[in-house]
Amino acid sequence: MTVEINNESGIPVEEERLQRLAAFVLESMHVHPDTELGVVMADEAAIEQLHVQWMNEPGPTDVLSFPMDELRPGRVDAQTPAGLLGDIVICPQVAEVQAEAAGHDLGQEMSVLLTHGMLHLLGFDHATPEEEAEMFGLQRDLLLSFAMRERSR
Repeated sequence: MTVEINNESGIPVEEERLQRLAAFVLESMHVHPDTELGVVMADEAAIEQLHVQWMNEPGPTDVLSFPMDELRPGRVDAQTPAGLLGDIVICPQVAEVQAEAAGHDLGQEMSVLLTHGMLHLLGFDHATPEEEAEMFGLQRDLLLSFAMRERSR
């Protein structure tokens, strides 16, 4: 799996940990190992511009997802085809504020946002209560499983 992270935000982030998390999520979702994912860490001005342009909503946001090949999760017996999963844009400045409000550190918040963005790229949404329960439950399970794997490293 190719996970390219480009930090244009000016805030240091744990890029290697985020790459491991992205690979873990793709593996857990049975996505073909030749799949590509791009992650950009953008400052508030850049993500605000994208937020207005693509979502028609003012102000900066925490994460935006831009799917490419519209890949969906595979199964144990049938991975997705290889392709371009898409791009995720995360704003560490917004993430810092959210992390403080949630009572955890920036690294945890960045993990939540990356996982959330990846699930959107894989076709998950939270527009209805049922979709929200499914997506956020899966997000929680992936983050807990990754944390357990990281502790055993």
